[in-house]
Parts: sequence; structure tokens; C-alpha cells
Amino acid sequence: MLSPLVKTTRRAVLGLASAVALGALSSVAFAADPVKVGFVYVGPISDHGWTYRHDVGRLAIEEAFGDAVETTYVESVPEGADAERVIRNLASSGHDLIFTTSFGYMNPTIKVARDFPDVKFEHATGYQRADNVSTYSARFYEGRAVLGTMAGMMTESNVIGYIASFPIPEVVRGINAFTIAMRKVNPDAEVKVVWVNTWYDPGKEADAAKTLIDQGADIITQHTDSPAPLQVAQERGVLGFGQASDMQSFAPEAQLTSIIDDWNPYYVARVQAVMDGSWESQDTWTGIDDGMVGFPGYGPAVSEDVQAAAETVKESIVAGTLHPFAGPIVNQAGEVVVEEGETLDDKALLGMNYYVEGVQGSLPK
Repeated sequence: MLSPLVKTTRRAVLGLASAVALGALSSVAFAADPVKVGFVYVGPISDHGWTYRHDVGRLAIEEAFGDAVETTYVESVPEGADAERVIRNLASSGHDLIFTTSFGYMNPTIKVARDFPDVKFEHATGYQRADNVSTYSARFYEGRAVLGTMAGMMTESNVIGYIASFPIPEVVRGINAFTIAMRKVNPDAEVKVVWVNTWYDPGKEADAAKTLIDQGADIITQHTDSPAPLQVAQERGVLGFGQASDMQSFAPEAQLTSIIDDWNPYYVARVQAVMDGSWESQDTWTGIDDGMVGFPGYGPAVSEDVQAAAETVKESIVAGTLHPFAGPIVNQAGEVVVEEGETLDDKALLGMNYYVEGVQGSLPK
């Protein structure tokens, strides 16, 4: 039996067709069982950020395939022993495809996958794969370069507050991409980081925003999942960026724009691959060009020149004429880590463990 936290949407109906000839039942056919697709979420679907957007993708699967699928999700699953238990429950209850949607689910996903070789697994933001385990993520750092450009042009205090979750390469990469882009347009601006050691905790996120504003930040950005930092920005009269989804309804004057995580096409395609037998283990890492990283419109505080600059960054990334980690890049210690004319490759990006120049404070170990 699945955990009580499991929410199931049963859309499939078993069909029965019969034909009668010469007064006798000549054939009875049953429709194929639905493909069962499970999701494991690190936060609640009401977080209005990371988990919410994954659940939007789950609903896109239902819309695309109707009665041919049955989707299940388990929300607010801690990264650790609970994750393995939940993933194992899904695998042992007939699920054909399971999406595990947080970095800390990587080892549990690989462990359970060994015991269920006929089940397909997809792990978000990880790097370990197997014959029945794929990995997928978005190049969020591309979106951070857009936000950093806007922040550098709009800050008056030259202090940007950044609320960070955990010191993993994905988060560090985002801080650095933001800072590099910001200092291209405003070399005097600096980023102050508060680490909250959680993906979703509105109280901690709000407190972090207040601390950063008290330290002089007039723009707040985040790599956490609730709209609480933006709500604080709205209350305190400063500006900010949404995370993972459009959060403007929570901060109509404060939100400048947001990064939107659009998983819908990927999820639909991977379910289709299971249905038609073409699913194979792969790694997917796409960004603005493929639409996995998107943006809503701009908030009322964003001037036309800032909008134009942001659009230029987007267009240049898509065209391949701008890479957020093209040299020269100097680290926090003043050492050149990327020479002019060079660009960090994906291996270096995936292992990033240092701050660039312009980030205040020490990177937690």
C-alpha cells in the first residue's frame, strides 16, 4: 500500500467491447492497462515554485494522454531514508515510470532502480545514471544571467541579496552566473548570500530576506521555492525576482520578472517514449533555447532600457553568441579561473565549488 501522502488520479477506465453473432458472444476485448507514472516531490505542490511547476508537468501528462495514463504523486518527501521508502513503494506498486524531482533523491533512486530493472526512473538535477535511470535538468544559470543583468542595471544600493538553499554546484553556479552578468553592467555591485539549508521553508526564507534588506540589499533573488522572499520585498518596498514560476500575484509591484521551469514538454515526451517502447537512459540538460527555462513578462518597475537589455541577453544565449561563463572570469580570491577567449565546459559547470569575484562571504563546505 502506498503512503497516505500519496495522491492518485485514476483516469483510466477498463473498457469492455462485445459483439454478438447468431445469438452468441463472439468476442470480448479489454483495453490495455494505463501506464502508471509516479512523481516524488521534495515540497508541497502548493509551494508556488519548484514542486508546483513539476506538478504542472504531471497535469500536462494527464491532459496529453487522458485515460491511457494514471499519475501518482507523493509530496513533501525529505531527502534521505524517507525518499528511498517512497520510491520503493511506487516501484513495487506497479508504476512503469517514476520521476524523482530533487537532487538529494539521487542515491535512493539508483538504489531502488537496481532492484526494479523493469521500471523506468528519471532523476531531476542529478548525475548518476543506469540502464533504467535517466537524468534531466535545466540550464537555470542561463536565466540567472538575465536576472543578474537586470539587477546590475536597477540597483541603487549596489547590494543584491541572494537566498540560497544548499551549497551544491547547481546553486553555486546560479549565484556565479548572476554575479558575473550583474558586474558586466555594474562593476560596483556586490551579492550577499544567506544560506538557509532548505528548499522550502517560508519562515526561514522570509527571515533571510529581512536580514539581507537590513544589510542594504534593494533587490532580492532566491534559489528557494516559496514566494515568501518576494512578499517581504513587497512589504519592505524593495524589488525581487520570482523563482521557478511567475510569482507576481504575491508581489505585484516588487517582482521584476521570474525564471519559469517548464517541464511539460519533457514529461510528455518521456511518457510517450515509455508507451511506444523507445525509452532509453539519457541525460538532458537544456535551457532558454529549448524552452525549459522561460520567463513571464516584466513588472511595472522595469524600464524599457532594462527590458531591452534582458531581451538581448536571452537572444544572445539562444544564438550562441553569449555564454554566461565565458572568460575572463576571476574567482573571489582574485585568481583568473577562465581566461579571455575560453568558456567553461559542462564538466566544470557541473562541479562548480567556488565563488566568483563580487560575491561576499565564504562558501559553506
